[in-house]
Amino acid sequence: MPDYFYFAKKIFRSISPDDKRGLGYKNLEDYGIIGNMETCALISNEGSVDWMCLPHMESESVFAKILDKERGGYFGVQPKKKFKSFQRYIKNTNVLQTFFETETGRAVVTDFMPPFKKNTAWHKHQILFRKIECGEGVVSFTASFQPRFNYAKIKPRIKLTETGVAAEYRDKKIYLDCASPFEIVDKEAKTHFTLGQGENLWLVMQYGSRAAFTQKTLEKEFKSTVSYWQKWAHKCDRRSCIFNDPWHEHVVRSGLVLKLLTHGETGSIAAAATSSLPENIGGSRNWDYRFNWIRDSVFTAQAMFNLGHKKEARELFNWFKRLYKGIKIQDLQILYGMHGEKDAKETNLRHLSGYKNSKPVRIGNAAAKQKQHDVYGELLSMAYEISLSGEKISQNEWDLLKKITDHVCNVWNTTDAGIWEIRGRNRHFVYSKVMCWVALDRAIKIAEKKDFPAPLERWRKIKNKIHGTVLQKGFSKKQDSFVQAFGSEALDAANLLIPLVGFLPFDDPKVRGTIKASLEHLAKNNLVYRYKSNDGLSGSEGLFVLCTFWLIDALALSDRVEKAEKLYLQLLKYISPLGLFAEEIDINTHRQLGNFPQAFSHVGLINSALYIGLAKGKQPPQAKTIFTIITGIPIKLLKFLS
Repeated sequence: MPDYFYFAKKIFRSISPDDKRGLGYKNLEDYGIIGNMETCALISNEGSVDWMCLPHMESESVFAKILDKERGGYFGVQPKKKFKSFQRYIKNTNVLQTFFETETGRAVVTDFMPPFKKNTAWHKHQILFRKIECGEGVVSFTASFQPRFNYAKIKPRIKLTETGVAAEYRDKKIYLDCASPFEIVDKEAKTHFTLGQGENLWLVMQYGSRAAFTQKTLEKEFKSTVSYWQKWAHKCDRRSCIFNDPWHEHVVRSGLVLKLLTHGETGSIAAAATSSLPENIGGSRNWDYRFNWIRDSVFTAQAMFNLGHKKEARELFNWFKRLYKGIKIQDLQILYGMHGEKDAKETNLRHLSGYKNSKPVRIGNAAAKQKQHDVYGELLSMAYEISLSGEKISQNEWDLLKKITDHVCNVWNTTDAGIWEIRGRNRHFVYSKVMCWVALDRAIKIAEKKDFPAPLERWRKIKNKIHGTVLQKGFSKKQDSFVQAFGSEALDAANLLIPLVGFLPFDDPKVRGTIKASLEHLAKNNLVYRYKSNDGLSGSEGLFVLCTFWLIDALALSDRVEKAEKLYLQLLKYISPLGLFAEEIDINTHRQLGNFPQAFSHVGLINSALYIGLAKGKQPPQAKTIFTIITGIPIKLLKFLS
């Protein structure tokens, strides 16, 4: 009998299968995520797959109950009678377990997908394994299979097969195999089974084509998947690890989440696994985040590097290099599909009610057509990090970086949509100017370090011009703070990054003023808004998780580490039981909001843990920490570095 039925007592929450829970939607904190680095699935703590797109993360959904509880489709496995449940991951893996307790016994559902491996057939037919085990007594289950193709526009034909059922629509097929027989009613397949102590049953769902599995090969897939994740996950000597504080396991989990959002074949990184989860319940700020944003993916690669995963940064850079081959820099988009697709046309799915009735439901993202000048700084920063890590920057790669830098020289003094993708008029956003300065700064350093040919005198002149312009036009004496845009008095949490990118030192009065103003005007209940200015959109949004981490970073590296640590621990109170963060927090309900899980939020969690550790004098993960070198952390904190 598996020993995980006898771990320390957990707090169960009573659930009835017919309990509508208000609007009938689960809170985001009630979901876990699994995946294979090509697609992901959100699985509720009631054992229901409520979001999954096939064959890829950016493909049309097959299960979308999270966006419409009636039409969306789902794949549920749960006890027939009243139960209590909770979830956990097998340690240091993305293998999810949902534990059930009924009046007659205990059972667990283990969900996983075999991770992507090049030169294998897995990515040709995605596979979801669901193993149900009874650990004590007797438990009766119902498995409900209700796929809905093309974002629930299509109810596929479901037919019985010798090994289970198959759902078909045109060239799309999903096979579900199970030893328990199914019945089909109204295009939904159900099976009922009872397990006694020590017994188990497998459900195997495959997309595109079908492979046969024996009990032995099923167990082999489980073991190899667990082994893959445990070998990849952050490893350390806890006694000396810079992340060794109460949040160590959250840091490890965040790394695993970020890896799930990477694409195993292309190297691209999604901003989140979902689309249209609202930033305010009932509101219209509902966006599709299943794209590779230049900014988000670079930040993600940097965070994984800090956990010891250097490979992801190089693979991402290689993807960008292939993507930009032969295109004009001025045609560079700020986001692409996970396979490099340029088309991200934004469309409303009017037939879906939306998460907790929050409309519209959108797929695609019109921000792809925006100009956001900060992305050039992110790209050059990543290239600089790669060069410092010992990786070679080729002449062809330098030619691309030089073109980007020359483009920055031409556009830095023009308006853009900014880091927050404002859908109103373009403006002279301060953070965009700062990141143009970063692009030039990193390009100059690469050229000097690698002895590449470059117009260094011109670049230095423009770099200094940007610096002076930002100090003159981007700082408000009235607010004693950097502001969101030239000519504005509105604040912006992105300006907390000014010292982190090395634009000014942490002890500069303007930096200290910006931190103070952010605490006073952007923070509420120790959480931080992105900004409070008019952004051309209706409705409100929650407090931004990443911006709260940025405030923590600024405090930690400004000799206020106790305050930073206190805020960090308070923010972690909002994290889900599985250690997952969405994009925002609702100030009134304290519930998570926005797409889930959000890469930015987990990037912030990792980096804040790093900065708090540095501020407390701990040894960083690398003998020479690239991220700390480029961010301009005060030398007094780096005295232990070589």
